[in-house]
Amino acid sequence: MKISTKGRYALRMMLDLAEHREQGFVSLKEIAARQDISKKYLEQIVTPLARAGLVKSERGSQGGYRLT
Repeated sequence: MKISTKGRYALRMMLDLAEHREQGFVSLKEIAARQDISKKYLEQIVTPLARAGLVKSERGSQGGYRLT
């Protein structure tokens, strides 16, 4: 079974969110730095995940994403 690059990065992002869930909401900037993935690419990936209800977003300076 082949998994696309976007699918692999989505899984890596969700695993990162799971590993850092005690921090609450995690910014895309932090995830991008830890996973060595472009922040712009993560922005494209997180939208469908949020629409599917897999991640929750919070706006503002203390905002970011967390698993639902």
